[in-house]
Amino acid sequence: MGFDAAKRSGAIKFGEDFELDFRAYELRRSGCAVKIERIPMEILLFLVERRGQLVSREQIVERIWGSAAFLDTDNSINGAIRKIRQVLRDNPDRPRFVQTITSKGYRFIAPVAEQLIAENESPPAVIEESPLPAPRAARRIWTWAIVGAAALLIATGTYKARVWKRATVSKLSEKDTIVLADFVNRTGDPVFDGALKQGLSVVLTQSPFLNVASDIQVSEMLQRMGRAPNDQLTHEVAREVCLRLGGKAILIGSISSLGSHYVVGLQALGCADGDMLATGQAEAANKESVLKALDGVTSQVRGKMGESLSSLEKYDFPVNITTKSLEALKAFSVGQRMSRESGEVAAIPFFRQAIQLDPDFALAYTTLGRAYEDLGEDREAMEYFTKAYDLRNRLSEREKYYITTLYSELVTGDLEQAKQAGELWVQAYPRDGYAREKLGTVYGDLGDNEKAYSQAKEAVRLDPESNINIFNSVTAATALNRLDEAERILETAKARGLDGPEIHVSIYSLAFLRGDHAETGRQVAWAVGKAGTEYLFLSEHSDSEAYYGRLRNARNLSRHAVDSATREGTKETAALCEISAALREMELGNVSRARQGVRTALSLAPNASVKLLVVLILAKAGDTARAKDLAKELEEKNPSNTLTKFYWLPTLRASLELHAGNPQAALSQLQIVAPYELRQTSNVSNVSNMYPAYIRGQAYLLEHNGSAAAAEFKKLLDHRGIVQNSILGALSVLQLARADVMIGDLGGARKQYSDFFSLWKDADPDIPLLKQAKAEYAKL
Repeated sequence: MGFDAAKRSGAIKFGEDFELDFRAYELRRSGCAVKIERIPMEILLFLVERRGQLVSREQIVERIWGSAAFLDTDNSINGAIRKIRQVLRDNPDRPRFVQTITSKGYRFIAPVAEQLIAENESPPAVIEESPLPAPRAARRIWTWAIVGAAALLIATGTYKARVWKRATVSKLSEKDTIVLADFVNRTGDPVFDGALKQGLSVVLTQSPFLNVASDIQVSEMLQRMGRAPNDQLTHEVAREVCLRLGGKAILIGSISSLGSHYVVGLQALGCADGDMLATGQAEAANKESVLKALDGVTSQVRGKMGESLSSLEKYDFPVNITTKSLEALKAFSVGQRMSRESGEVAAIPFFRQAIQLDPDFALAYTTLGRAYEDLGEDREAMEYFTKAYDLRNRLSEREKYYITTLYSELVTGDLEQAKQAGELWVQAYPRDGYAREKLGTVYGDLGDNEKAYSQAKEAVRLDPESNINIFNSVTAATALNRLDEAERILETAKARGLDGPEIHVSIYSLAFLRGDHAETGRQVAWAVGKAGTEYLFLSEHSDSEAYYGRLRNARNLSRHAVDSATREGTKETAALCEISAALREMELGNVSRARQGVRTALSLAPNASVKLLVVLILAKAGDTARAKDLAKELEEKNPSNTLTKFYWLPTLRASLELHAGNPQAALSQLQIVAPYELRQTSNVSNVSNMYPAYIRGQAYLLEHNGSAAAAEFKKLLDHRGIVQNSILGALSVLQLARADVMIGDLGGARKQYSDFFSLWKDADPDIPLLKQAKAEYAKL
């Protein structure tokens, strides 16, 4: 065969009639072809290249895997040699091809008629067909061309060995995105399906150097490609996703059986050209050792991709400490997928299964707690966050920041501690969208809306496919009265095809602030019948109806919201819907209805969030003794809770002082609240937003300081993005009219009364506060 044919065939002939086609990974003889796996093929080619010479096991390891390979070389090489002999039908006792030199290595002894490969031509990668990772990318196969007999080659010395080499591929930078493909599972054991990719994700996301595309980003991109969001992420699909995301590399993992052992491999390939960036392989003696092997091979690849040694040493928390149970890891991975596809309610059973299989699975406790938090079930969330926090030594550095922030925010309520943990998290992982999201939420809890908006905006930049990030950005923008910016965020999200409850809640809120009643109605209609969503929209819309004085409609919607939440088993959310409606009734003068709401809410879920609003209602209703007892209980049980100490208890005590006719004492209490009063307080209702400012205005009215009272009520009207559809927004117009009367501005008072009556033009006529307002206006 001539030179041109050799370039096309890439084949080597040896023995009598064997032909080795290393492009097709086949050994041909007499018209029959046998497939050879990649590693045996590479070892065979190496032996052929050094035919007649002794090749040591150390040379094979260095040539095929590199000197830093983390594997059982004896078993790996022995297995490959056995497969080579099998396809060559070679007898190790009477070898015709591969001779074993005991304790030294191997020698290829058959005659070879080799073909030359051009230096600019490389064997094609057959990644998905290989059960083992390929050898190092920087090396490629070389062969000699011989014209005539071996004696002629030796005599003339004309032909020299030539090595084909690929240009060195640049390593990753910190800004480069990588996409994880699905593991190739060739063992036939389903326990590895999903579990190993999840384990790989756990290991990689602890590294501040690597920028791993989130599951949400990948799912959204798959849908834009016309695929299902849970489609299998094969080599080619992952590469296309990577290119569309502007990424640099894909990671492809594999696991294969090697007798009773397992071989775990990992390859990093460039998205644009498929160039090999890094590869690694590790062997596990049994199934229980697979996660340890995964840790080893991941460390290899991280270093080869450019991560520094200091980073590897600091952020190399093993996945087999996170959990030693493959079954638990698989259940966890299914839960993560269900969360993306169907929501938290569908995911929770799988997270529960994960912790049943491994009671020390700290990350599963953390994720389960977050699922309950998103559903408004704070009691369950606190329980699981506490367990995760107690097991935090089984978490990586990143996950420790995560659970410390969540634990401090929800369990102890120490928002200053949560803020400190969140800031350290962002400092250590500046490109972590989750870190930005949580820190922004903490800033929002503290009422620092500028910082909340800054973090939410950065979270969207890092992960623009996250509905939570969109919701947080819209919430923070509207809190700053930047409605046009909020609308631009939503328009961008819709253009990306994002959808889900968070997007629709944001659309609803912005539509209410714009006065677009048709849009708010459409959003409620969208939510009806949707699990985990319906009750939120019904409660939200009940506030809107009450804002316009349509109290009968509001009561009906609140009742349906409570029923909907109760049916779904979210009793804490049902209780919050009930107590929010009761507080509304209290402000409008319906004391008996408010008391009934208190009883119902406490029977559903007597947790701290419910009791805080209960105390506020009891204080306004004159039930002083009971209100004080509950306030004392809340103080004793929440000694570190920032908002209980500095927001709620001063507000509750101010309400008690106000009812007792002590406006100065009330104002003194409310000084403590001032740094926090621009926060938004509830997940299911805005009814208590900016309550301290409203009570302060009432205290000034009682003190006959009309100007100071007017300033407080204007504060609520000037912060509509925080007040939203709270009943306090409408009532502040009426209270401003009363303040104007007090300072003698009767023209201003008439205008404010007129604005209030216009707002309540469709109001139920039997509302006590409305009757009182009409009587006041008549006197003017």
